Order: sequence, then structure tokens, then C-alpha cells
Amino acid sequence: MQKIIQVSTGKHNGLYDITGEVRAVVSSSGVKTGFVNVYVQGATAAIMIQENWDESVQNDVINLLKKLIPHGVWEHDHQDDNGDAHLKAGIVGPGETIPVIDGNLGLSRWQNIFLCEFDGPRSARKIVVTVFKSD
Repeated sequence: MQKIIQVSTGKHNGLYDITGEVRAVVSSSGVKTGFVNVYVQGATAAIMIQENWDESVQNDVINLLKKLIPHGVWEHDHQDDNGDAHLKAGIVGPGETIPVIDGNLGLSRWQNIFLCEFDGPRSARKIVVTVFKSD
């Protein structure tokens, strides 16, 4: 089963929890044992599994990436001023795969799935959620 979900992002750099949307796709698939792949379409966004207990970890991720990959110093900035967004997305990566166990996401208590926006705001980031059944 495959479904495309869309997320609107309101910040230039931010993490957006999409766990509920992915969980709904897995639930509607009826798959009890397998895995789900979550993949963002776009060269300036990424998918990350991270803690969602409070926003401090998410803020720390964004602040670390800003320090490691500053804005405005990359060759690509001469084209469209988002070289840092491409590099951040490339390092984090466009997707994650999560096991499906007894029809549920195989995440721990502290793990959530995040869309990482590095070139927002965007009215619609498309995320492909593909559920695979294993026997």
C-alpha cells in the first residue's frame, strides 16, 4: 500500500512530527507484520527519527545543523540561495524505514518520525508512505 501525505511547513528550518499521519496509513493498510518506508520528495527536506518529549531536542537538531552548515557560504547559493538546505537534507537523508509489529509502528516510547524542513516555509511537502507486508 502506498499513500502520499502532505505537510505544510511554517518555518525556514524546522522539524514537523508526522508520526500520527504515518501511523494512520499503517493502520488503514491492515498490515500486521512488515515495514513502512517514509520518503520525502524534494532535495531540501529530509526524514528523521527523533525524540518528541519536548521541543528542546528538535531545536538542538536545527541549531547543530545551522552551526555545521551555515547559510550563505556555498557555491550553490549563487543560483538560488539555498545551498545549506541541500547539504542538510543530504546529510540527514530523504527517508526512514520502520518495522510494523502487530499492526503498529515499531518505534520506542521516545521515538517519533519527523519531516525536516530546511528551505521553508512550504505550502505542501509531499511524503510518500509505503507499507510492505512480510510473511
